[in-house]
Amino acid sequence: MKRLRPKDAVAIVAADMIRRRRGRKPASESDWLAREEPLEIRVRGASIAVTMRTPGHDDELAVGFLLTEGIIRDRTDITAIAPCLSAENPENVLNVFLAPAVPLDLDRLTRHVFASSSCGVCGKASIESVQQSFPPVHSRVCVTARRIASLPDRMRAAQAAFTQTGGLHAAAIFTASGKLVVLREDVGRHNAVDKVLGHGFLGVQLPFDSHVLLVSGRISFEIMQKALAARVPIVCAVSAPSSLAVEFARESGQTVVGFLRDGGMNIYAGGQRVRQ
Repeated sequence: MKRLRPKDAVAIVAADMIRRRRGRKPASESDWLAREEPLEIRVRGASIAVTMRTPGHDDELAVGFLLTEGIIRDRTDITAIAPCLSAENPENVLNVFLAPAVPLDLDRLTRHVFASSSCGVCGKASIESVQQSFPPVHSRVCVTARRIASLPDRMRAAQAAFTQTGGLHAAAIFTASGKLVVLREDVGRHNAVDKVLGHGFLGVQLPFDSHVLLVSGRISFEIMQKALAARVPIVCAVSAPSSLAVEFARESGQTVVGFLRDGGMNIYAGGQRVRQ
């Protein structure tokens, strides 16, 4: 039995199971599973989104979501974040309180009210509508191919919950020198990205314009859009990018690195930022 670390308790739940292995008798055992529960994000009393997520760092998730939706721009835009005590399950409903001067246009949201943990952009009309809110990145940061190739191992070493469950995505922000700034895990890869960007927003660390975002899955259009909102110039993944993600990156001045594994990589956009 794997021992549950206190810091991982919110992300993991124990479950009974029957383990079958060839040549052995079935055995009743327990295992750790990644938790998945809904989180409703409310702003000024309005339900902005309900997303399936792994509990933990919910304030970062909510803030990262609002940042990438273009609702907030500056740390002073938020006055408070708190559970909704009047809700049936307060731990799964979060109120974000905005400063009075912050406009709120619900029609501009790119998601419907409900989004699954793996949802991409649900209702986004075009690339242009995103780029109207977030202009292209102009960053001269360069990272060596050797440094980029070292990042997956560094991310994997920090994935405590994945080690115990095998069922969580991860997103991590690194400096150009390879220092890990923040890593978050979640059942949804988009949620994990929201959490690391929300961490940067709440800590007044944005823009991440000299940093690298690494994700454990594939690179979608929405991940590139989220990175652009935080001004991230280099986005890497251990898997493939989508065609729309690459198209978006080329128009937004971003670098896309896919299939980052075993010391190799494919550079699909912004190759000038990766040097030998």
